[in-house]
Amino acid sequence: MLKLVQYPLRIGLLHIERWGDAIFGTRYNPMYHLGALGWLMYWLVAASGIYLYIFFDTSVQHAWTSVEYITHDQWYAAGVMRSLHRYGSDLFVVLALVHLLREFAMDRYHGVRWFAWFTGIPLIWFLFFSGVSGYWLVWDTLAQYLAISATEWLDWLGIFSEPIANNFLTPESLSDRFFSLLVYIHIFVPIIMLFMMWIHLLRMSRAETNPPRNLAIGVVLALVVLSVIVPAVSHPIADLSKVAGVELTLDWFYLGLFPIYDRMGAGVLWAVVVGGSAVVASLPFVHRHKVRPQAQVDLDNCNGCERCFNDCPFGAIIMQPRTDGQPFEKEPVVNPSICTRCGTCMGACPTTSPFRTKGNVSAGIMLPDYNLMMMRDKVDQAVAALKGPVKILMFGCEWGAAVDKIRTDEVAVVELRCASHLSPSFLDYAFSRCGVDGVVMTGCPDGECFHRLGVHWTEQRLAGVRDPALRERVPRDRILISWAAMVDLARLNQEIKEFRDDLARLKAEEAAAQQTTELATGVAE
Repeated sequence: MLKLVQYPLRIGLLHIERWGDAIFGTRYNPMYHLGALGWLMYWLVAASGIYLYIFFDTSVQHAWTSVEYITHDQWYAAGVMRSLHRYGSDLFVVLALVHLLREFAMDRYHGVRWFAWFTGIPLIWFLFFSGVSGYWLVWDTLAQYLAISATEWLDWLGIFSEPIANNFLTPESLSDRFFSLLVYIHIFVPIIMLFMMWIHLLRMSRAETNPPRNLAIGVVLALVVLSVIVPAVSHPIADLSKVAGVELTLDWFYLGLFPIYDRMGAGVLWAVVVGGSAVVASLPFVHRHKVRPQAQVDLDNCNGCERCFNDCPFGAIIMQPRTDGQPFEKEPVVNPSICTRCGTCMGACPTTSPFRTKGNVSAGIMLPDYNLMMMRDKVDQAVAALKGPVKILMFGCEWGAAVDKIRTDEVAVVELRCASHLSPSFLDYAFSRCGVDGVVMTGCPDGECFHRLGVHWTEQRLAGVRDPALRERVPRDRILISWAAMVDLARLNQEIKEFRDDLARLKAEEAAAQQTTELATGVAE
């Protein structure tokens, strides 16, 4: 049932990402940095809020007047800051919700990822509560409407000794003390939220909390321009002797649930909010995939080099003192509750080599259900099935384009758990031992890697800047690297056809050169 929602949502998001690639380039596509942009918005909103607090009067009588001073008298500084505070907060909501939808659509919310998903739900609660409480402080007619509606909604639970909404019955009932409490709540909630954001990333190794500099500058400048062109302004001052709610302009990013309260009542809104949150939070536990065996360490082939530890995208490997008596300082230990079974550690291990023939053909760390021997056998069997004049071996990640649809007499396919599952030595093996004419490396698009760092590690290994590096003797002009998602299958297929034509031309040139050499040798003899 979930796939009926996930699949079209994934297709739609992937197309949006392609448009982003075309407009901003892959490096600066905002869709690939939603979480990091969220962190940027947090700090932007926090910094602008601190500046605004300098000019804000926390008394009921002068709160609205101080905000008017900020907006109009000092429009060039504090006024821009107020608008920046408002629009940065709105963008924060958009980023959080799109990030949630994207992780769901891309199937990145269950298994070992349940923790990040589950802790993300209360984060959204804190985000909305922080935003709504901020609107109260302006103390205009919109704030009056929100304060009364929100407190009545809370009072519906019946857990308070006295209804909170009583503080807003008359102008005399609202004290400076209670209003100052609202200010402290608006300050304290974001602090809790920062702590929750840290918890949210606890199981992520090398989590991105800073977007690329140019992207960050571009987003902030766009918000500044918007703040100057369309400044945030207040409604008329609140008056508890009158009913608010007529001709109000709502910020739909934060206040979209209030019309539900007005039309359907507190009970329905509680059911929507709590029920919806419970359903979303429970998704990792009701939609489970088959659990594969975790990565396992073979100490007979491990010298504790720490490459698997350094490359694990989720920090599932820790280094501990050696236990087998061998003359090495450390050994890797896998945490099964965090291991995603992506095989990145296997691709990072220097002993993952298909050239090994003597003794136990094993690596220092491997996936038990897709070990070194299995991968080598898959390569041998795939190449043996090639029949065309040009032989191409393609390694494809299971989360990228459907590579099986590209399989032909001239193109053999070996599917991987992740692009980084493959050691570069297998490309060397494919050329020197299997006799292929070309190798294609494909997987999730850059910025869309299911296992987060697989694309980056693979590119660095093939470029020779990360161990294990591709050997110099491997012909780079016979390797095609093309990252492709499920919507990029046609492009990938076209690139492989062009690659095949280039390989055919190279073979013809090499054959002609060899023939010339043989003729020259014959004449000389």
